[in-house]
Amino acid sequence: MKLIFIVGPQAVGKMTVGQELEKKIGLPLLHNHMTIDLLAKFLDYTPETFRLSALIRKAIFQSMIEMTKDGIIFTMVWDFDSNEDWQFVQETRELILSSGGELFFVELEADIDERLARNLSENRLKHKPSKRDMKHSEKDLLDSLTNHRLNSREGEIQEKNYIRIKTNGLSAEETAEQIKLFFDL
Repeated sequence: MKLIFIVGPQAVGKMTVGQELEKKIGLPLLHNHMTIDLLAKFLDYTPETFRLSALIRKAIFQSMIEMTKDGIIFTMVWDFDSNEDWQFVQETRELILSSGGELFFVELEADIDERLARNLSENRLKHKPSKRDMKHSEKDLLDSLTNHRLNSREGEIQEKNYIRIKTNGLSAEETAEQIKLFFDL
């Protein structure tokens, strides 16, 4: 099974790029809010929501491996200063590779002005209910600049299948095409 891991800060284009990549290569997309927003409906945005979300994601990956599915595109905001995020990524990596699968890491980055504009996009608001409180969403995005490290340092991701793309001025379709060509998907 292939796992295409798309990471980057909020509103960088992970979900939209994932949607375009899904069209191009035929693997299904599991964007991070699909599990988070499902659980938040019942538990709000609490640590328990994020704990259960991680368990559901791992269960999906395990089931796909057992069912010999071709693969999945998965997006998440990876806080590079969070031990929990590192642990989730490492456990997911081990799960995929130990089953003989392939792992591809895509890291997206964009300037803050680009991300603030994308934070208001129709597609984002359609698929991510929690982002519809635009004042809160913008505050969260701006606060993350000082409270979290959401892009890696040079050489920090040590994977053979890794690409980092600055998405400023690129459409989601153009970015997805770069990913497809780079990894020969």
